[in-house]
Amino acid sequence: MTPRPLTITGGKLVLPTGAPLPGAVRIADGRIVALGAISAEPGDDVLDAKGALITPGLVDLGVFAIDKPAFHFGGITRAALMPDQGPPLDHPARVRFAAQSGKPDMWVHPLGAATRGLEGVELAEIALMRDAGAKAVATGRRWIADSGVMLRLMSYCAMLGLVLVTHAEDAGIAGTAVATAGEMATRLGLPAAPAEAESLAVARDLALAELTDCRLHFRQVTTTAALDLVRAAKARGVKVTAGVTPAHFMLSDLELANFRTFCRLSPPLRSDADRQAVISAIADGTIDVIASGHDPRGAEDKRLPFADAEPGMAGAETLLPLTLTLVRDGHIDMARAFALLAGNPAALLGVEAGKLEAGLEADLALVEPERPWIVDRSKMAATAGNTPFDRRPVEGRVTALFKGGNRIA
Repeated sequence: MTPRPLTITGGKLVLPTGAPLPGAVRIADGRIVALGAISAEPGDDVLDAKGALITPGLVDLGVFAIDKPAFHFGGITRAALMPDQGPPLDHPARVRFAAQSGKPDMWVHPLGAATRGLEGVELAEIALMRDAGAKAVATGRRWIADSGVMLRLMSYCAMLGLVLVTHAEDAGIAGTAVATAGEMATRLGLPAAPAEAESLAVARDLALAELTDCRLHFRQVTTTAALDLVRAAKARGVKVTAGVTPAHFMLSDLELANFRTFCRLSPPLRSDADRQAVISAIADGTIDVIASGHDPRGAEDKRLPFADAEPGMAGAETLLPLTLTLVRDGHIDMARAFALLAGNPAALLGVEAGKLEAGLEADLALVEPERPWIVDRSKMAATAGNTPFDRRPVEGRVTALFKGGNRIA
């Protein structure tokens, strides 16, 4: 039976530009059919938002696990799944299976592995994976060291019209480093690599993207020098976009002081000057996407000496409130926050979602932006609570979530 149309009234609409506006949104057949100063029609179900923000559902670009309870808590209705799975998403059948895995209350958009086994040597069957549902191609957690392979990969992606999502860290320099070279790494005696490991990788990949006209997305850019390179490339017209996770605008390498393995991330935490540079790059448009990098890790991966612990954090539940700190601090406005969290990643993936607009899929959230809560790893919905933000007070909570017009949380 087809559900009745739904009109959400009494909220503030977060539109692609401008401040949130009082208004309503009407949903029918899974899509937004009208929004603004409208009223419910006879026969509609009506939900009073009670002054909450009516926002697009978040589109999380680059998660390492499908973790529905955490996604629903965080307001995420679509997630782009990294190819680093067991086995890797380097075959059309695996991509097709992953694309079906979240339905009906979560859309999973698999990113096809750029190379077989993510080994950086032989190109995977990219066209077949695209036909099986891959929304983009990714190098995974690793950088492709062979520039010839990267050139062929970018040429192929450009021909197929696919975005290439890359990890920007020169493995020859980074090696087995777990921290950024500097005072903190020296004091703790941790294996460290210079921040230039990122900027060198970014420079090489930008040069090849310019050569091939490939649409290139750096999943995380976290250093001043690399952000300057991306900013300059954008000014030249290179088809490049950049992302970051909240860890790199909220935290610096000072967090490593007690060998906290929940702060063992890839790329590693940077200096405070780099952290400030990330905030500036978010404010000026150099960074296009804020993603969770959701990577839940249990005690067997984290309760180890710092250098032996696996990188990663459970980020889905804290993605929205941590991004809203940038709004409260005056770096960006609310419209820009949801462009970073939803509109821009949806555009990169080529999906009809990510913003409030008639005709798009009705993936919506009701958000109370000033509602306070405390991050508690022991109470998280994620399969593991490895968050560097444990015990941190935050503001911003999703109170209702809709996927294709159906309420899912």
